[in-house]
Amino acid sequence: LAGGQSTFMVEMTETAQILNCATSRSLIILDEIGRGTSTYDGLSIAWAVAEHILDPTRLGARTLFATHYHEMTELAQHRAGAKNYTVLVKERDEQVLFLRKIVEGGADRSYGIHVAQLAGLPPAVITRAREVLAQLESTHTSSSDLLLMSTDSSVDRRVPDPTLPTPHPMIDEVRQMDLFSMTPLEALNRLADLQRRIEESAT
Repeated sequence: LAGGQSTFMVEMTETAQILNCATSRSLIILDEIGRGTSTYDGLSIAWAVAEHILDPTRLGARTLFATHYHEMTELAQHRAGAKNYTVLVKERDEQVLFLRKIVEGGADRSYGIHVAQLAGLPPAVITRAREVLAQLESTHTSSSDLLLMSTDSSVDRRVPDPTLPTPHPMIDEVRQMDLFSMTPLEALNRLADLQRRIEESAT
């Protein structure tokens, strides 16, 4: 940081040093790889790093890999040597108690808002965060199209952004593609099909 690098650049530099210097006899501890960039970029990097470490022909080192990307729990279903562990949490009346007990299995949700509440963020911020989260989870909308609620909860207004272009009809199709369940050939074929259809629609 003192050298003018971003936190993400520092994170990537440290990760590169680990991957380039580790051996199969190393013990690697990684915490939240990819957190300093966009969700998809971060998930892609974290996934690729985990695969690289798991591959015995590349590294095959024992590793503790902490992440908030729920999608990465699928690695344990497809990669030998990968196992999921999570910390038990007890929920009651919108309150969360972290039990500090590690059990096998993956977490199916995050508790960022609860942690923010424990940290002392103002109640109004916590309430608004829950509203935004509910909107994102129910509609899978982007942050530029969030529901903007007035102080009257019965008022439901959506504010369009005139600077945003009309999304291409194939965008939703791409978003719904489960890339992690596809073979490289299947993904390439889908990409070729999408490219062909886009070119046809442009003519």
